[in-house]
Amino acid sequence: MGKTEKKRPLGAGKSSFELIDAEKVFGEIGLRRGSTFLDMACGLGRYAIAASKIVGDEGLIYAVDLWEKGIDALQEEASAKGIKNLKASVSDVGKTLPIPDHQVDICLMATVLHDLVQTRDDEGALKEARRVLNTQGSLAIVEFKKIDGPPGPPIGVRLTPDDVEGILLPHGFRKKQFVEVGPYNYLMIFDVNL
Repeated sequence: MGKTEKKRPLGAGKSSFELIDAEKVFGEIGLRRGSTFLDMACGLGRYAIAASKIVGDEGLIYAVDLWEKGIDALQEEASAKGIKNLKASVSDVGKTLPIPDHQVDICLMATVLHDLVQTRDDEGALKEARRVLNTQGSLAIVEFKKIDGPPGPPIGVRLTPDDVEGILLPHGFRKKQFVEVGPYNYLMIFDVNL
């Protein structure tokens, strides 16, 4: 590791995108043309790339991750595909997001909350998600079911839906919906609780 290269974040380079029904996820969270979408701790940005097609030129995609190589790869892919509605940036999601207050319609944390809990960055990340979401905004959480075996993290790290709800409620979120989105994953949608 070079002197200027930052430590690789927990879970960097891993994605649940191929394991889930992305069309179902985007439909359930209400992503549509003109939406402003945040892929929080995006890694290589598979969700961000797919979402950019749905929101169209009228919409905007923010993709944020601490993993610089992942953001570089995402920017290269977006450029190669002619995607112009995507703003990717290197940032620690547990600290400060480079996004103005109340600008986001939908924030997605795809198989990242368990990592944030492990590194104790969940409180900062949820505070930032709440700050950037507009008053009608939704926070979508995709997590691995608490079952043994790959794919996914060890069972002791996985979060049950009750765990997720317990983590989010104190941060101003209200559970709206639970949906299974594949054999290994579930989706929970939370509204901003005013």
